[in-house]
Amino acid sequence: MAKDLSAPYVEGRSRYWLKVKVHREDEFIVIGYTPPQGERKYFGALLLGAYVRGKLTYVGRVGTGFDRKALASLYRTFRPLVTEKPDLTSPPPGKELTFLRPKLVAQIAYQEITADGKLRQPVFLGLRDDKKARDVTLPLPG
Repeated sequence: MAKDLSAPYVEGRSRYWLKVKVHREDEFIVIGYTPPQGERKYFGALLLGAYVRGKLTYVGRVGTGFDRKALASLYRTFRPLVTEKPDLTSPPPGKELTFLRPKLVAQIAYQEITADGKLRQPVFLGLRDDKKARDVTLPLPG
């Protein structure tokens, strides 16, 4: 919330108070994907991770921010990285998940990190080739 400091206090709603949303951006490791559903092809959502105290930890999934061309391109990039199961401290819930070796870093916009360490309202912005997955740590809340 934001308030005009020069305005007097008024109980209830007024034009002096504004609701302000904060959007954050950070990088996270792509650790897998879910199967596609409905009309979507290639994959449903990306599974994301980050290192917490040196251990790869699941931090949530992102299913928005892709167009059809991006879905196809990412899927081709993922195929050589498929693995049985990465060494995760907290595996994601779900069936028929496809796991990837933790090599790819994605730029993600999100609202916040929840108390249990998951991303709220994440949006995929693109892959990063300038950062190594090993250097991706869970951002501090704040």
